[in-house]
Amino acid sequence: MTNASLDPQRRIANRLKRARGQLNAVIDAVESGADCRTVVTQLSAVSSALDRAGFAIISSAMKDCLTEQESTEPSGDASDQPLTLDELEKLFLSLA
Repeated sequence: MTNASLDPQRRIANRLKRARGQLNAVIDAVESGADCRTVVTQLSAVSSALDRAGFAIISSAMKDCLTEQESTEPSGDASDQPLTLDELEKLFLSLA
């Protein structure tokens, strides 16, 4: 099964698991006294992986929001409400 055939939540979880593994490598490098170049390179990889996961989460939420916006009846509970485009934009920009 290819990564493209996995559902979005599973792909996001896989990205986060890879980032966790990369972060463990950074921690190990720091604890073992690895040189600065190694630590910073690994830390950059973690940061990039987290950014990609964040963008994937926002992208998935945007798709869900746009497709559910018309079919969802408002309820009294704000957590049940789909994100507005303004809220999605704020979340997206918070990743930068």
